[in-house]
Amino acid sequence: MTDPKTKLDIYRTMVLAQSWEQALMRLIDENLAPASYHPGRGSEGSEVACTMALRESDYLLYDHRGMAHIIAKGVPLVGLFGDFLGNELGTTRGYGAGIVHVADPDRGVLGQSGTLGGSQLIAAGAALSAKIRKTDQVTMCFFGDGAANRGTFHEAANAAGAWKLPLVFVVQNNGWAVSVPTEYSTGGAFVDRANGYGFPGVAVDGQNPFEVHDVAVEAVERARNGGGPTLIEVKTVRLLGHYLGDPQAYREAAERSTSATRDPIVWARAALKESGEATEEQLSAIEAEAIEQVEAAREQALAGAKPTADVLTEYLYV
Repeated sequence: MTDPKTKLDIYRTMVLAQSWEQALMRLIDENLAPASYHPGRGSEGSEVACTMALRESDYLLYDHRGMAHIIAKGVPLVGLFGDFLGNELGTTRGYGAGIVHVADPDRGVLGQSGTLGGSQLIAAGAALSAKIRKTDQVTMCFFGDGAANRGTFHEAANAAGAWKLPLVFVVQNNGWAVSVPTEYSTGGAFVDRANGYGFPGVAVDGQNPFEVHDVAVEAVERARNGGGPTLIEVKTVRLLGHYLGDPQAYREAAERSTSATRDPIVWARAALKESGEATEEQLSAIEAEAIEQVEAAREQALAGAKPTADVLTEYLYV
């Protein structure tokens, strides 16, 4: 069971991710960062709780839904802002020009495939590398219900199951593959697919990040101790559109309203107070501190310089 300190750390990181995203949206409104962003509100309970089961040396392959998992892995906020601003302070030093593919190998963040589902295969390769090198590193790969239906998932899952790779698949099932509901696009349950490849599958409610963390800790330890992969299907929600500015004409108002009641940050705050594990003063202090951290990081990142033409010949050998 998740202890009270870890619960507070999970809440703190979720709030930090929420504050960071709100600040990014301001940068987009100010035309300082590109609008090609997929908000992560609603998925913090999955991304933070699962990622916090990892060590710094473990590998993370994130998806494009928010930045909460990347923040939970310890990537500095200044670096994330710098990536969206396309300047030298970003993790990629401005190479992405605001089209974000965060990479921080020192913290195990391996980046993201430019093709939906491609990260699943990269994750299998990273896990195989750890097994060959005989380290105890675990790889965790996030993807949505849409990417779970790509052929890349089945290839990666087969390799992971056949070779007992230290890999944890996290399917963030928010019910929508862009604008297509999962009941239309998916046959059966995602969690049941694990059995076909010879490893465990667990479904968990993403509104409760503490339960998600318990499941993730068990899966990570199984992988680290040679027990092979696990598939975690987190039933989560998408509180905003698929992309920033998405009018969401495909969603009924009643469905959007129901989703809004399942915010993991709101749920965790109430649960911590009800259990007596945190006071209103503690929670308010955490929230105020998150805003201060984000504002300081934003101002620092805005001072970063754009890369010059010299970078065009870096890492070229012919």
